[in-house]
Amino acid sequence: MRVELFACAAVVAIAAASPAQAQSDARRYDIEEQDLASALRRFSAVSGREVLAPAELVAGKRSGAVRGRYAADDALGQLLEGTGLRVETVEGAFVLRPFDGALAQEPQEAETESEILVTGSRIRGAPVASPVIALDQESIRDAGQATVADAVRTIPQNFGGGQNPGVGFNVPAASGVNVGGGASINLRGLGSDATLTLLNGHRLSYSASRQSIDISTIPLAAVDRIEIVADGASALYGSDAVAGVANIILKRDFSGVEARGRLGGSTDGGNFRQLYGLTGGGTWDRGGLLASYEYGRDTPVLARQRAYGGGIDPELTFLPALERHSFIGSGHQALGRDVEFAFDGFYNWRSSRSRFLASATSRAENPSTAESFALAPSLRLSLGGWRVNLVGSYGEDHVTYVTNTYSLAGVETSTSTNIYRNSARAIEANADGALFALPGGSAKLAIGAGYRDNRFENFRGVGSSSNIDRGQDSTFAYGELSLPLISSANGVPLVDRLNLSAAVRYERYPGVDTVATPKLGLVYGPSPDFEFKASWGQSFRAPTFFQRYQLQSVYLAPPSIFGGSGYPANATVLYAAGGNAALRPERATSWSATFVAHPRAIPGLRFEASYFSIRYRDRIVAPITFLSQALSNPIYRDRIVLTPSASTQAAVIAGGGEFLNLTAGAYDPANVVAIVNNANFNAGRQTARGVDIFASYRAELGDGQALLFTANASYLESDQQLSSAQPVLPLAGLVFNPPHWRGRSTLAWVSGGFRLEAAVDYVGGVDDARRAPTQAIGAMTTADLTARYRIEPGPDLFDGIDLTLSVSNVFDTEPHRIATTLPYDAPYDSTNYSPVGRFISIGIAKRW
Repeated sequence: MRVELFACAAVVAIAAASPAQAQSDARRYDIEEQDLASALRRFSAVSGREVLAPAELVAGKRSGAVRGRYAADDALGQLLEGTGLRVETVEGAFVLRPFDGALAQEPQEAETESEILVTGSRIRGAPVASPVIALDQESIRDAGQATVADAVRTIPQNFGGGQNPGVGFNVPAASGVNVGGGASINLRGLGSDATLTLLNGHRLSYSASRQSIDISTIPLAAVDRIEIVADGASALYGSDAVAGVANIILKRDFSGVEARGRLGGSTDGGNFRQLYGLTGGGTWDRGGLLASYEYGRDTPVLARQRAYGGGIDPELTFLPALERHSFIGSGHQALGRDVEFAFDGFYNWRSSRSRFLASATSRAENPSTAESFALAPSLRLSLGGWRVNLVGSYGEDHVTYVTNTYSLAGVETSTSTNIYRNSARAIEANADGALFALPGGSAKLAIGAGYRDNRFENFRGVGSSSNIDRGQDSTFAYGELSLPLISSANGVPLVDRLNLSAAVRYERYPGVDTVATPKLGLVYGPSPDFEFKASWGQSFRAPTFFQRYQLQSVYLAPPSIFGGSGYPANATVLYAAGGNAALRPERATSWSATFVAHPRAIPGLRFEASYFSIRYRDRIVAPITFLSQALSNPIYRDRIVLTPSASTQAAVIAGGGEFLNLTAGAYDPANVVAIVNNANFNAGRQTARGVDIFASYRAELGDGQALLFTANASYLESDQQLSSAQPVLPLAGLVFNPPHWRGRSTLAWVSGGFRLEAAVDYVGGVDDARRAPTQAIGAMTTADLTARYRIEPGPDLFDGIDLTLSVSNVFDTEPHRIATTLPYDAPYDSTNYSPVGRFISIGIAKRW
């Protein structure tokens, strides 16, 4: 049988450990009877072996149970009892076949099947040289979490700033905003626009103004797993993947119907959450369909409901009221021996509402609605050992953000509406397959090319000079090569595995720039117990529409506003701020080095430590942080033009979209002593470096019981320089920026269908240097406890029941208070610490 046939098999489970181990490598297993795909994933995680199979072979099949200490092949044999499947070993991986040999006689049938890829490579089955953080749906529910956004917030590599609900008004825009209640991923705190988020590998339309992706639109019931590569990935995926890429992967097949409900609330008041869902699906001959609907409603958290909210506006919203309807569908159907059609699509509607004291005499409310949808059809063609895909996608995201102002007596005094409309369409053709044989296996190549078009509209009223209606298209091509030089089968001393990879992507943005981004990777395993990984690459982020086309305003103001002194009484300054259509892409260079241990002598143990470094340049910034120092602080001198000529002034005024006179007199060019230019431009530099540590261990206790331990910790150092004339200033460890340390650990006891899990989350302290003396904001440590009991689906009334009771922040730990100035300032760091407090929830699900 040709190796190329096996390269086209669908990956049912991918282990992070070495691909080949001795048959005598016995480990303890505790795998209950369940759907076969889930059981194979659990088997792969424990055994450290790959399992490959066409998806149609496992769809709808149930596994046997495996409990005890077995060699990997014996354990797999027990799982497959009664399934009609047999096992072959190819290049160290287990390959599943039907006993009748149909696939061996008709290899083209297997090649029509889809494959589940590990995020971080475009090549099926290729090892990834960067660390991959993976959360499957079951582990998310075991932790008592109910939404994709809830799960992502617990990942230590993710920062709570960016586009997220609850981000306070006192948070600088560069650190976070809340427009419409959407939630985004923000790896390393580099910005939610610097993390590329995909759905089943497809790009989605941006949300609101920050070029982020709203992950709250995806029902968790439809999700198979979330994979995150916290490493530069533009060589594979294009713009935005500077800090990394996150891929929300949907279930490929689902048989039956599942209904879910969850109720919960904070014991301190507010945040009463309701969540209801219905998921259904079916499989048939070489096809399947999944549909899932979810409804959620959350009440707000107000300042008066928290002890640290005293002394400020009692009606200030800490977390907004939210209501949403989400629907997602996914399906696939073989159209012949070599062709398959598939599609993914979703629709989401959400409302959000918050309120605050705008001034001593007025109150404001921010009602908003968000509506989004996406559709991504694809066509797959199998040609020998190659898979060819034609993928298209189209999506829109509309956010209407309203500000209503009222007198304290409740009379409306003003209203303003801000509408953001984003759309995205793309088409891509790609292919991957084997090229030639190497000692460690087949060299494989992935290639692709495509076209993408994004549009952005910001509507603020008929005839408003601030309105934006722009589009930007791009074309791209990429290639990736995987070279397995040595495998365990070669018997080379001190080399159990050696794999090299290389990728490059070319992207052209008409009117902006052309960008070529390479990436190199190395995976070296001196023995089946250890691996060393290293990656190096370059990434980029195209400027956002808002950064380019935001109205550039020119103000005439007194020099005193900008720290000027000693000027004549009639002296004035021209101040320019806003967008810049000439912006270029931001660029970054990243590298990582990772050590992985999965010793056979300690079955169930895995340890991983990774050092990462990101050097981000040409960052788009408005470089003058403190306007009150613009004329007095020499670090801003490169943005100041002293005694400008009349023609220079005229050019600045002509380049702006509006001119506002903030002085008492008329504009006179002879009185202008300086021009202060604070418009966006490519000048900033930012670095992020640190260490990620991952560990997991499963200890078998006998009688179907086990203890499971996991840990994920991240240490971060970061700094920035807004322009070449300015000093390098720290970011990590300061208020409204990521702390140096974040971590999460879990300990679970499993007995049959019962699981009891405890988790501890640690968010390190930060310093508030906004005023002297610097105030230390203490760390926040919270503990969660979740009990879950599941009964496998069956004919009886209570079969298929899933019960969950969860208490998060068991000890009701509160965030430390920070200084505030305005009545609508949140009195805590809302990017790092949660106001939820102790939260108790109960969930029930039933599957038929």
